[in-house]
Amino acid sequence: MGAHLARRYLGDSSGEPDPLRMPTFPPDYGFPGRKEREMVATQQQMNDAQLVLQQRDYCAHYLIRLLKCKRDSFPNFLACKHEQHDWDFWVDNPKQFPK
Repeated sequence: MGAHLARRYLGDSSGEPDPLRMPTFPPDYGFPGRKEREMVATQQQMNDAQLVLQQRDYCAHYLIRLLKCKRDSFPNFLACKHEQHDWDFWVDNPKQFPK
């Protein structure tokens, strides 16, 4: 745990930052930034799919595909695993960002 201190005082510390000073570079250096999210599903498509207000978000186009697949292959509910996975990924992805 004290290896960085030993290197700082006993070795060459020119390649290491000073732990007592704040960094001088911007914190988002090297990251292009987040692109703005856009709605893929239109208002008419969401009305046709009869989505409730809580489901009308940026993931609505995946939910519309999932509901259509479930309707088209009704007895075989396992046929829509790919659509379910896509929708779950888009719903869980924003929840993972704050971690």
